This record gives sequence, structure tokens and C-alpha cells, in this order.
Amino acid sequence: MMCRTGQDQGPEPSGKENEPAATDAEFSALLEDSAEELYESAPCGYLSTLMDGTVAKINNTLLDWIGLEREAVVGRKRFADLLSVGGKLYHETHFAPLLRMQGELRGIALELRTRGGGRLPVLVSSAVKQSSEGEPLLIRTTVFDASDRRAYEAELLRRQQEAEKARAEAEAARAEAETARLQAEADRARLADAFTVLQKSLLPDALPAVPGLEAAAYYHTASPDRLGGDFYDLFPVAGDRWAFFLGDVSGKGPQAAAVTSLTRYTLRAAALHDPEPATALRTLNTVLHERYAGGGDPRYCTAIFGVLGPGPEGGITVRLASGGHTPALILRSGGRAEYLPTPGGLLVGILPTAPFVTAETVLAPGDTMLLYTDGLTEARTGDARDSLYGEDALLDFAAEHAPSSPHTTVAALTTLLEGLGDGVNDDTALLALGVPADDPAHRTPPPDGAP
Repeated sequence: MMCRTGQDQGPEPSGKENEPAATDAEFSALLEDSAEELYESAPCGYLSTLMDGTVAKINNTLLDWIGLEREAVVGRKRFADLLSVGGKLYHETHFAPLLRMQGELRGIALELRTRGGGRLPVLVSSAVKQSSEGEPLLIRTTVFDASDRRAYEAELLRRQQEAEKARAEAEAARAEAETARLQAEADRARLADAFTVLQKSLLPDALPAVPGLEAAAYYHTASPDRLGGDFYDLFPVAGDRWAFFLGDVSGKGPQAAAVTSLTRYTLRAAALHDPEPATALRTLNTVLHERYAGGGDPRYCTAIFGVLGPGPEGGITVRLASGGHTPALILRSGGRAEYLPTPGGLLVGILPTAPFVTAETVLAPGDTMLLYTDGLTEARTGDARDSLYGEDALLDFAAEHAPSSPHTTVAALTTLLEGLGDGVNDDTALLALGVPADDPAHRTPPPDGAP
């Protein structure tokens, strides 16, 4: 811009160049608080007391917190009078003595009394002002509102207590569960022992020695927690004849044990009266049907009953009848195996009357007859346990081992059952009866402890 004198005066200053100066002025005006205003309106409480605790000066912030007028506090109350009962006691016994000794304390947690009887948690820091000669003049104290901190600490403590309670409850529950587990194991062991004793009472302690006959038996328990219903026996009847039976009652547990006991004693008594196999099974059928059919809980069994007598050429004649039971398996001395057909034969006890037919065979020297319950043939096989072992597999097994003495046969089947593992989910009873071979070198002595 040119002046009238024709000289260049330069550009005129714009309004924007004056803006920084205006902003600085406004900022300076904001900072022009007096020391008194800063003291009175500070975000924390300030007070000064004489050495005896009498309040000499206090700011508005602290007065607002306690809800008192300045005139009621300055010169009329001591700092301890502003505290709760517990805070006052702590101040007199700890705070004040330590302050006199050390000249300064920081961050001491106390509680102020507020209007209406409330309490305000605070953190107090105090310092003693001394003269140039080192004489104490007054105490300056800063008070910070610790409500949020106290609430946080209370919440933290509550959560900690809840966590400890939950942990204690979990430990108690774990201990209770462990106690229950140990008790259950002890109860299971006692029950298994009781079942073992009861199971043994339903079987002969040992098979009797029969002239001209070798006998072996084995009982495989599928689960020690379940009482099975399989049974067998060998006992003398009239003259030189011997009776035998093997079977399996329906169900498991004590009820099955009761039926097993009744079945064994009924067959024994029936054989002593009339050892004809079909007759003995008809007697058992009548007893079971009359005992259980009318009570709404029918009980029945499968059974095979036979009588041994002298046979031709040193052999033994076998007459037997079956009541719904798996057929007897004969291992011949010539190395073959075959099932002995027993036509007819219903489950024993299921109907008021049932037809039973007697079959007959001869065990020559070296022959073995095997009786077994369906725990063997119904054992699950395969990786998925989705197929049954079956009678065909058993026949092939017997053919591979024939000829075989009763003890050797039972030992081989015991190994087979163990190999099937948990696929055997039902008890299995084995009873093998055979005529020793003529050649003593082919006779198999019974193993130690064998029945």
C-alpha cells in the first residue's frame, strides 16, 4: 500500500496476526487464581492445627466433606474430633505419637465423620512445621477422599472372599467326592466279597472222584459286582450211576441266586427219587412254575441234566435231556468234535407242563463231553464287539483240540475266555466229563486246585 507521500509503507497488519496475543491473554486470565482461591477450592482437604490438634485453618473442600461451618470448627475442634470413633482412637494411640516422633506421616487411612452420622474414608498426610530454632509450631495436614479406593478395596476383598469361599467349597466337594469314592470302593469290595462267598455256595466245592471218569469244571465271573445264575453239579445216585447237570437261570443278583439254589436242590432231590433225565427236568419245571409264575415275576432257567452209567468196552453210557439249553459238545478220541442233538426241550419253568426228550450216547476211552453256558457262545468278538463267538466257532475250537482230556479242554477254554476279555459280558460255567484214554501216557492229571 502506498501512502500519500508516495512512499511504500508496507502491508497493513491483519487481524490473524493478533490472534496468538489474544489467546495468550485469555490463558493467562485463566491462571490468575489467587493463592487463597487455590487453597479453598483444592480437590483435596487442607487444614492446619496447633500442636495440641486444635484446628487453626481449614479449607472449604474439607468443610463441605464434613458438613460443618468454619465457625464451628476453627478454634473449637481438634482434628481428632473430626474423625470417627475408631479413627479418633487410632489418631490418639498411633498417629499423633508417631507424628511427634517422626515429624511427618504419609498416606494414613482414617475415616471422617460427615453430616448425618456417615463416614468418609480418607488418606491423611501430615507434616510438622518448625521454627528456625527447630521448635514445632503447627501441623499441616492434607486429606484425600479415598471413597473410590475404599470401594475398590471392598469390592476386591469381597471378590477375594468369594473366590476363597468358592475354593473352599470346591475343596470340600472334592474331599466329599473322594470320601464317597473311597466309601463306594469299600462297599463295592465288600459286596464283591459277599457275592463271591454266595457264588461259591451255589457251586460244589470240588467235583467228586468218579471211578473210570475224569471230570473238570470252571466258573468264569464276568463282573465281580454282579451275582450270576450259572450252576453245575456232579453227584452219585443209585448203584454205580452218577448224575450231573449244568444250567443258567434268568436274571442276575440275589433273586437269581435264590432261583439257582432252588434249582440245584430240586434237581438233586428229583434225581434221588427218579434219575431219569426227562423226569428230573419235568419235576424242576413244575417247582419253578408253581413257585414264581403266580407272583407276577416269572423265573425260569435253561438246564441240561444227565446220568452216567457203565458202557461197553470200558466206556460210559450217557443219558441226558435238555431244557432249552445249548447242546453238549463231544470231543472224540479220533480227533473230531460233534454236538449231541437233544431234540425238544423248552425253557424250564416257563409253562405249566413242558415236554423233555432224553438223548443217549456213549463216551469211549479218550472221549470228552463238554457242557457250557451261553456266556461262552454269546461272547462279543471283533474290534467293535459287534459279533458273537457262536456255536460254530466253538465247534471249530473243539475240533482243533480233539482229542483232549476234560482238564486239558477246560484249561484251553479258560485261556479262550481270558483272551476274549470284556467281550465276555455274562458268567460262564464249564463242566467237562470224559473217559481216560487206554494209554496212561495220554491221561492228563488234574492241575493243582482244579475241581
